[in-house]
Order: sequence, then C-alpha cells, then structure tokens
Amino acid sequence: MALKLLAVVAALGLAAVPAYAGEYEKKEMAKSDIVDTAVGAGQFKTLVAAVQAAGLEEALRAPGKKTVFAPTDAAFAALPAGTVETLLKPENKDKLVAILTYHVVDGKTKSADLTGKKLSVTTLNGAPLAVDGTSGVKVGSANVVTADVDASNGVIHVIDAVLLPPAE
Repeated sequence: MALKLLAVVAALGLAAVPAYAGEYEKKEMAKSDIVDTAVGAGQFKTLVAAVQAAGLEEALRAPGKKTVFAPTDAAFAALPAGTVETLLKPENKDKLVAILTYHVVDGKTKSADLTGKKLSVTTLNGAPLAVDGTSGVKVGSANVVTADVDASNGVIHVIDAVLLPPAE
C-alpha cells in the first residue's frame, strides 16, 4: 500500500490554478483531492492516465498530506517518441509506478518552505530528489512553473519536465 501511495503521489504533478481563477474558484479547487484537481486543470491528461494505469489513483485520493511535483502534458510530450506509450503497457507497470512515485513526497510542502534552501527530499519511491530554492524552485532537472496549488489532501507544484529516478 505504501508503494501504491508513493506512486499515486508521484503521479501528482497534477494541477495548476488558471491565472484567471477567482478566490471562489481557488477555494473550490482546494476542496478537491489531488486527482480531481489535476483533472480540473486540463493540462495533466497524460499524468492522470499514467496514474490510473499504474493503479495509483486511490492513493492520490486518500486522506493525508502529500506534495506532488506534477509534469504537464507538454513535459510528457518532450520525452523521446514512444516513451509514454511504452510505459503505459501492463508489462511496464513497475517502471511506471517507480517514475510516478518519484514525483511525490510525503507531507505538504509549500514553496515558502523551499525558498532560499538547497535540500534533498526522499520521494515515495525511496529515492532522494534534489530541491534547489535559491533561484526560483527547481526539483531535479525540472523547474516549478506554478507553485502551491492546494488540494484537499496536499499541494501540487507544476513542473516543466518528467523526473526520472536514479538508476538502481
């Protein structure tokens, strides 16, 4: 179950609040869990499909606080041709889970908690992830392009690249 939770959380890179969203809309989005928030954002179709294929949806809907670094559809599209299709095949589920859970950290971490710091956090898949908040916020090789998208069970930080866990 812990592995599933990690994978779901990693799949999170889920949602950005549209710039035009008013305070009412932002409050309503914060009432949604990570998955619904990602679906509502409209720019995480690939991430949501991957979370579902990996069997992590329930984990990302579960109560508790998670931080998800959510890659956009454009981030997935930047991967080499055929990568996403290959990862979505049932025989590659373990690899997909490892990648998705590398995008999730236990606990709710807002961007203010990262500003001015360099640290390493442990992702749900157990691998460390470098976080550099000294000039904007960078996680691994990705930049946080929209921070602090609240969900009922955590926070989403939208990133511009898919993170790949270190080779074992």
